[in-house]
Amino acid sequence: MASTHTCDLAIVGAGLAGGLIALALRARHPELDVRLIDSGSVVGGNHLWSFFGSDVAAADRWILSPLVCHAWRGYDVAFPAHARTIDATYYSIESERLDAVVRRELPPRALMLGRRVSAASPTAVVLADGDRVEAKGVIDARGPGDLGRLELGWQKFVGHELRLDADHGRTRPVIMDATVPPVDGYRFVDTLPLAHDRVFVEDTYYSDTPDLDAEAVAGRVHDYADARGWRGQAAREEAGVLPVALGGDFEGYWRSSGAKVAKAGMRAGLFHPTTGYSLPDAVRTAAMLAGSRDFSAAALHEATYMAAKRAWGSRGFYRMLDTMLFRAAEPEERYRVLERFYTLSPGLIGRFYAGQSTMMDKARVLSGKPPVPVGRAVRALMGERAGAGA
Repeated sequence: MASTHTCDLAIVGAGLAGGLIALALRARHPELDVRLIDSGSVVGGNHLWSFFGSDVAAADRWILSPLVCHAWRGYDVAFPAHARTIDATYYSIESERLDAVVRRELPPRALMLGRRVSAASPTAVVLADGDRVEAKGVIDARGPGDLGRLELGWQKFVGHELRLDADHGRTRPVIMDATVPPVDGYRFVDTLPLAHDRVFVEDTYYSDTPDLDAEAVAGRVHDYADARGWRGQAAREEAGVLPVALGGDFEGYWRSSGAKVAKAGMRAGLFHPTTGYSLPDAVRTAAMLAGSRDFSAAALHEATYMAAKRAWGSRGFYRMLDTMLFRAAEPEERYRVLERFYTLSPGLIGRFYAGQSTMMDKARVLSGKPPVPVGRAVRALMGERAGAGA
């Protein structure tokens, strides 16, 4: 027989955004009766999230501190004509840690895992088995809405954690090795030294299509490792396709998953337009909600909608750059855009990834000799694709 559960707040989607909100609210509002609902059996799925120290405001670091599994001072980048070590902090979170911390901090009744959701409204969640969760407010954090409402390129990747037979010899991450041959658009490999005999190798593509041949890319991951003498077994793997925003209809995207339902993460359109990464925005959303006092459906919707709308409105610069990257540069030449970018100051680079570029930063990114033909750049911004003319 179907049953009804009641609570103060229901969070639909136990990924990064939903998990961070649940933890932040538990810490700041322990009296709230929260439900974290997901069809999966664990919080966070199977992911390795990485971020720069400058991605997260000092006042919000308490949210992530219990979750960080790996930390490095400095990271490397490499391009055909330029290589560099950047003095900045870099961190990684393993989904297993997020799952463990959520289970430790939240009461057992709060976790409703392995429960598939059929529908979500501002104050109710209907489960596939007929059960209902009725709440004063609902936050939908299940992943993207209708991406067809947005104009997109794609960042897609396959990553393997390798347990090696010997020390890999790396002390810092390589977050962008673009010396590898281009395939399917702009390609680079990043490597994270998780332990002396554990390394995570991820092959990434900025591509015009979301199609991902995971098996073929996995083969290139292992070829890359073999070329460096890294022998061992794959301990875990992940693959994904992230949107890179060139433009689109934010209002239509928001309405596509329920006009009046509060949203977080990718569901809210809260991702960096150029990288597709959602962690910085997920932390900001969790911090914002932790500072709230009103968790009614109307207040939750207003808070999350306005945060997402402001973020979309403030990020036109990044969407413009993405348009030039995808439409003004031929796929095999896109690395030049990033190669030039990584000659700039560490502070500028950090603010870019945090989505907080200053006016001076923007002027500096656009100054000097452009890495794409000027004529093509102008036509790209007017809606024409690369190849339409010289």
